[in-house]
Amino acid sequence: MIRVGLIGGGGIASAHIRGYLAHADKIAVVAVADAFEQTAADRGEELGATAYTDYTNMIANEDLDAVDICLPHHLHADAIIAAAEAGLDVLCEKPLCLGAEEARRVNEAVKTSGVNLMCAHNQLFMPAVAKAKELLESGTIGQVYEVRTTDSFYNDFDPANMGWRAHAATSGGGELIDTGYHPSYLLLHLAGAKPVEATAMLSTHRLTFMEGEDSAQVLIRFEGGVVGQMMTSWAYEPAASTERFSAVGELGSLTSDGTTVSYRLRSGEEDSFSYEPVDTFVAEIGHFADCLTSGARPPHTEEEGIQVLGMLLAAYESAANKTIAPVLDVVA
Repeated sequence: MIRVGLIGGGGIASAHIRGYLAHADKIAVVAVADAFEQTAADRGEELGATAYTDYTNMIANEDLDAVDICLPHHLHADAIIAAAEAGLDVLCEKPLCLGAEEARRVNEAVKTSGVNLMCAHNQLFMPAVAKAKELLESGTIGQVYEVRTTDSFYNDFDPANMGWRAHAATSGGGELIDTGYHPSYLLLHLAGAKPVEATAMLSTHRLTFMEGEDSAQVLIRFEGGVVGQMMTSWAYEPAASTERFSAVGELGSLTSDGTTVSYRLRSGEEDSFSYEPVDTFVAEIGHFADCLTSGARPPHTEEEGIQVLGMLLAAYESAANKTIAPVLDVVA
C-alpha cells in the first residue's frame, strides 16, 4: 500500500480523491494538509486521514511514500522541493511551477534526491490520446508536419469566485498557464519532440476583471520541424466543427473530438476508433501508483513539465514583445 500525503484540500483535490477511492487496494491518502483548518478537518474526515494545517509538519511527522500537490500555482515549487528533500515521490498538479528560477530549483531538488515526480497531466489518459500517439509513432500518417490542440469553454468566473486565479502573481499569468496548460502538454506529447520557439496572441475578450488573458492562440515549432497550433479560452466555446486535436503528415491526417480518433490517408485508406469516456483523474492516480510500484517512468516527469513551462514562458514573451521567442532550456 502506497501512503500518500495530500497537500491542498480544495478545488482539484476532489478529482484526485476519486482516484484514490477507486484504487484503494494499492494507494491511499493517509494525511492531508490545508492552510484552512476547516478544509483540512473536512478532508481528513472524508478520507480517514490525519489533518494538518502545515504540510511541512505533515511531511515531518507522517510515514509517507509520496505527496500529491493540489495547491494554487505559486505554491507548487516550494512544496515539490520540500517533498523531494524528504525523499518522497511527487504527483503535482499543473503547472509544475511558474518561472525559470523555480524550474531550476525543482529540477535540482528532484534530481539530487532521486525521487520520482509525475506531472498530473490527466488528459494524457484519454483513450483517444493514447490511440493517436500509437498511430503517430507507428508512422500511420508518415512524417508529421503539424499538430493542433484546442481546449476552450465558456467560464462563469466572476470577481467573487475567481480567487487567486484572478492575479498574475499567484496564477502565473492568465488562462494560458491555467487551462491552456492542458492543450500545451498535449501538443508536446503528440509532437514527440523538444519545443524550440513560440509566438502567441493573447486576448481578454470577456473576463476583463482578471489581470491576465482569458484567451490565447499559440504557435510552437518543435525540433525536426513539426509546427504546433494551440487555441485555448475561458471566454467562449469553440465552433462546433473544431477538433479536440489533430495531426497532418506526409501520408494523410488524423483527427479527434476526444472520444473518437479517425485517420484518412491520401491512398484512400481510412479508419476510425471510438472509446467510452473515462475519468482521466482516476486513471491518472492508478497510473501514478503503478509507476511507483514498478519503477516505470511516468508519461510526463519534471522534464516534460519544464518543457511545457518553457513553451508558455516563450509564448508570454512573444506576445509581450510581438516577436517569435526561443523556448529556453531553463535548467541548462
